[in-house]
Amino acid sequence: MGTTDQSQVCGTTAWPLRRAVGLALSCHPGPVVAVTVLATALAVSADLSAARCALIGAAVLAGQLSVGWCNDAFDARRDAAVGRRGKPVADGAVGLSAVWAAAFAALLLCVPLSLACGLFAGTVHLTAVAAAWMYNLKLKATVLSWLPYVIGFGTLPAVVTLSRPGHPWPQWWAVTAGALLGIAAHLGDVLPDIGDDLGTGMRGLPQRLGVGRTRLLLPVPLVAATAVLVLGPAGPPGVWGAAALLAAPPTAVAGLALGRYWRKAAFAGTVAVAAADVALLLVRGTALA
Repeated sequence: MGTTDQSQVCGTTAWPLRRAVGLALSCHPGPVVAVTVLATALAVSADLSAARCALIGAAVLAGQLSVGWCNDAFDARRDAAVGRRGKPVADGAVGLSAVWAAAFAALLLCVPLSLACGLFAGTVHLTAVAAAWMYNLKLKATVLSWLPYVIGFGTLPAVVTLSRPGHPWPQWWAVTAGALLGIAAHLGDVLPDIGDDLGTGMRGLPQRLGVGRTRLLLPVPLVAATAVLVLGPAGPPGVWGAAALLAAPPTAVAGLALGRYWRKAAFAGTVAVAAADVALLLVRGTALA
């Protein structure tokens, strides 16, 4: 694999439009949008006011932007070393100092936005953001790499419920399902890069497990999250809940079985189960607390 000159990693580029596009792409826009939409949708499903939903969405967006930019900036030299494509800092599309500045600016903005949601909700959200920064700076290379994802996804329901009048804590099943989705998100996010990561000494939990075992493990937390979301809340699961519970295991297993013929089948199966889990979580929105 080719390498990128260090001046490309740390320098600035010639034209501002390219830098702006590079900065936008270096925040990991996919996960940023997904988590922000999920948090906002949870707030809407919990019958919060439009203003409160917008505030939660803004706080989560600022936090996710800070995490994404921090991740790309911290990994720039490692990305360049393995010739990883599509990384704006490593490709020289945007300067390293600009991305660090954006990360800290978003982090500073996240603090007042989070606390505006309420002291308890804001503290919980800032704890999740701090855990994500710790992942970027230290924990992603350790056996505890899964922990920040558990904290981040597991606390999303709490950020919503603690923003409501009376500041109620979320139901156990909402936190548990969020944590399980976080584990799945970690495994799915790292899986495509395990080979490159091992080459640079990155030894998080998925890298220690290896590609094969990580792919096999990936559907497990998603199916478990389905079971928790269907069986955890009081009352009967309903037709859609029962259907999701029955469909999740064979969908995940089918993805694994087809993986030998289609490389992305396992991931496609887990995405299908994850989508059902998110839908169940949103349907249960008013019962989160």
